[in-house]
Amino acid sequence: MKLSLRKTLMCAATAAMAFAAFSSVSATAADKIRVGTIRLISHSASYVAFERGYFAEQGLDVEYKFFQAAQPMAVAIASGDVDFGLTAISGGLLGLADKGAVKVIGGALHEEPGIDGQIIIASNKAYEEGVTEPSKLKGRTFGITQAGSSFHYMASRIAAKEGFTLNELKVKPLQKVGAIIGALTSGQIDAWSIQPHIAKALVEAGSAKKIGMVSDYIPDYQVTTIFTSTDIAENKPDLVKRFLAAYSKGAAAFNAALVDKTEGEEGQIAMAKLIHKYVYVDRPFEKASKSIISGAMRLNQNAKLDLSSVENQLDWFKAEGLSPEGLTIDDLVNKSFVEIY
Repeated sequence: MKLSLRKTLMCAATAAMAFAAFSSVSATAADKIRVGTIRLISHSASYVAFERGYFAEQGLDVEYKFFQAAQPMAVAIASGDVDFGLTAISGGLLGLADKGAVKVIGGALHEEPGIDGQIIIASNKAYEEGVTEPSKLKGRTFGITQAGSSFHYMASRIAAKEGFTLNELKVKPLQKVGAIIGALTSGQIDAWSIQPHIAKALVEAGSAKKIGMVSDYIPDYQVTTIFTSTDIAENKPDLVKRFLAAYSKGAAAFNAALVDKTEGEEGQIAMAKLIHKYVYVDRPFEKASKSIISGAMRLNQNAKLDLSSVENQLDWFKAEGLSPEGLTIDDLVNKSFVEIY
């Protein structure tokens, strides 16, 4: 039997009301979170998750806060100005972990054999003076953002393997990546190590010379991690899981397009255009795309964390007096959210 017009209209009205109610709940149910990031390609999983709706699928409304270095981001996490951060382990982060303020909850960027990773570069001036390989860095200046930064860690490991002390490799804190680039290209510092999308661009422009690879000095290096406040990790575990699920989906899409290259040239271009909204924003896409595509490093699948690498970093920070001596790996890392290996 056919429904009467009245019943049909009533059903339609009921369905419309239900849809409106659902839409209203959906619109108000999203949890607003602030994500700390640096305008580097290694932070792209978050950008992909945002642009492709993966955060929205997890009921997350993301607002970004951009930083110039790792340590200020750690402070922002501890103070509650930022909810999740993506960056390298630093002395500042370790100090805050010792106070019970922050926790590492996953891995982000990782050195991997066969994939171009972070590159050691020299200024043209230093290269002309004989700094043609890392063994020639003794007595030279090496750019870092701050004492206790990942750049500081890399410089120390390079020096140690080449048989000289960190005091004999003069680290120069310059606070920001942009300031390091300026100092290197003008010959005010002799060397630096940085992710390939920046290093390759400087080398190809004739502004610096490649002299080595970080992976030769720190194999299996967990370059960056994902972290949050201890309060969120302990009291809002569902929020953490949803964030990591969306982030991991973004990382998988990034790796497929730019690292494994399973989506062809079209997929590479589409991913590069997405990333260009956040990285190299002051350059036209035609100039930025090559650096974005050629500078991609592997992002950890499912945000898994290389705990051995993190432990090695913690040991170094302690040895250098850049971390509280009593800090343990369990104080630093919450192991309940992702695979640990």
